[in-house]
Amino acid sequence: MHRVRFLLVPILLLALLLTSCSAQQATVQKKTLSGTLKIMHAGSLSLPMQQMANAFSTAHPGVKVERVAAGSRSLIRKVTELGAKTDVMASADYRLIPKMMYPDYANWTARFASNRMIIAFTDQSKFANEIKSDNWYEILQRPGVRFGHSDPDADPCGYRTLMVWQLAESYYQHPGLYKKLDAACPAENVRPKAIELLALLESGELDYAFEYQSVAVQHGLRYINLPVQIDLSDAKYADAYAKAVVQLSGSAPGKKVAMHGAPIVYGVTIPKNAPHPQLAAAFLAFMLGPDGQQILQKNGQPPIVPAKVDQMDKVPAVVQPLLQK
Repeated sequence: MHRVRFLLVPILLLALLLTSCSAQQATVQKKTLSGTLKIMHAGSLSLPMQQMANAFSTAHPGVKVERVAAGSRSLIRKVTELGAKTDVMASADYRLIPKMMYPDYANWTARFASNRMIIAFTDQSKFANEIKSDNWYEILQRPGVRFGHSDPDADPCGYRTLMVWQLAESYYQHPGLYKKLDAACPAENVRPKAIELLALLESGELDYAFEYQSVAVQHGLRYINLPVQIDLSDAKYADAYAKAVVQLSGSAPGKKVAMHGAPIVYGVTIPKNAPHPQLAAAFLAFMLGPDGQQILQKNGQPPIVPAKVDQMDKVPAVVQPLLQK
């Protein structure tokens, strides 16, 4: 009995020492995480990113988070063409990061969330009690009905709207539908980012807006789901989605680039010239972990678990365990 007690003493002391060391390391980590973390993100991520930033700052009081929300193409161009710097770049279309930032400004992309296209409206919208998933395109063409979308050249939600229209023309067997919808949506109803359309809906300046489902959920808007064959939500229909093509502005005046339809997948990276890469890595470890996933889910934005990455060896070590190739 005495020998057992004798052996237990050093084991208990070692356990206490390890526990103490772990606590000290956690304390040191909190102290060493300080500075300003800069995040550029898609407008549709505004609410979940705000909640993640608040939670991260609470866990690390020495960190101040600055966020810039806009259309993903506009944000990336600020980095690649205007010299802006950010620690985290989160795009509503993961494909934009390799297309626009590789190889000079980034070298990996994590795919972390999905979404679907819907049509948002309010109780005051014209024909609000009539619109359905099988007649929306007729409702939108009625006299006096005003609808809008975001700028395709600035925001993925904008070019995804045009893709929905193209796919709808085939799905509903309605030749010329794309051109009719385009003609019924004047330039003043097209805004730089989809989130700006919400104020127009609430004020009654617009009856309907093409948005992501997560945005409608977060802002308590009524919405109709579109058929899965056209809402860009299901990988099973990837080949069908790819038949929709939108020409977007290129990097040089007059140059165009083709963007094909694809399932909606969000992407995030740490740019090569990030001012605070260690802070960025710590934030992504939170964002891509259980806490960040819970925030996304709560905000109507299904997380991809685990997040998928293209170049695992380029990812900071602290983030790698949360990713899968």
